[in-house]
Amino acid sequence: MTQLSPESRMLGALYGQMLGDALGMPSELWPRERVKKHFGWIDRFMDGPAENNAACYFRAAQFTDDTSMALALADALLEAEGKVVPELIARNVIRWVDSFDAFNKNILGPSSKLALAEQKKGVAIGDLENNGVTNGAAMRVSPLGCVLPSAPLENFCEQVWIASSPTHKSDIAVAGAVVIAWAVSRAIEGASWQEIKLALPDVAKYAQTRKSTTFSASLAARIELAFATVAKSQGTEQASEAVYQLVGAGVSTIESVPAALAMVELAGTCPNQCAVLCANLGGDTDTIGAMATAICGALNGIEVFKKEWLDELKRVNPQDMTRYSDAFQRFRQQAQEAK
Repeated sequence: MTQLSPESRMLGALYGQMLGDALGMPSELWPRERVKKHFGWIDRFMDGPAENNAACYFRAAQFTDDTSMALALADALLEAEGKVVPELIARNVIRWVDSFDAFNKNILGPSSKLALAEQKKGVAIGDLENNGVTNGAAMRVSPLGCVLPSAPLENFCEQVWIASSPTHKSDIAVAGAVVIAWAVSRAIEGASWQEIKLALPDVAKYAQTRKSTTFSASLAARIELAFATVAKSQGTEQASEAVYQLVGAGVSTIESVPAALAMVELAGTCPNQCAVLCANLGGDTDTIGAMATAICGALNGIEVFKKEWLDELKRVNPQDMTRYSDAFQRFRQQAQEAK
């Protein structure tokens, strides 16, 4: 078996984020039954339907706010030479929000919308409460997973909290971001999915209980439920239905992060299969797809992506992703040497 390079894994994570987001865009925020009735089965890029008031702004293969905000984080990391500076992240996110007129469209989650509006009024990030429980921090965090070594966990959690703070500071929202970023980071370090999967509940518990700010259910327990639900199901359709009904596929962190991990498991970590399964799941399909497929991409590298999908993503979203992967390798090496 060929040893994957860190660059291949990082590009896999970044394009995985983009692929899951873009493929899941047309069905985002629709119930599972409506997705089935309208699309039948999503296995290709499609324009956002006019009747979907979240997806109607996007054309086939275009990524949404999930990847736009992930790139805002990535650009802030580039500018700060790998350091996590929340003000830079917020500035970049707000710049995108303004350019897309996102405040006046059904694009932003409630926590992000409120926090960013406050910052536009001049409120400092440190003065924001930001105790929302939605998945805006987790959906954009994959670039940070590329940069941060997975250990020590205490430092990892603190850096993710700082990166999340422009929009989310709650225990559950930050814990969800930690889980996604940590899975990406361990994959880049060469860990197997089995190793990562076994460790994730403990990582989630540690991250969520560092500082309690909500009465959220246990993320660790919900992750265990997600994996158990897939394990006892027969076939992808039964498993997807069970995840949707039992774990949940909504915009809250406690549903969408465990659902994303379930999709990684159900897809056998294949990014192409994962993106398709997430797009057809129902609920917050683009965000679940972005998180799950970023992990799959980091596990398997950029080489396993369908060439026609990758070519289309690059054509529609002309981004030089190698400028991120080149810099991220350097930042990660510097962080490891500083330990």
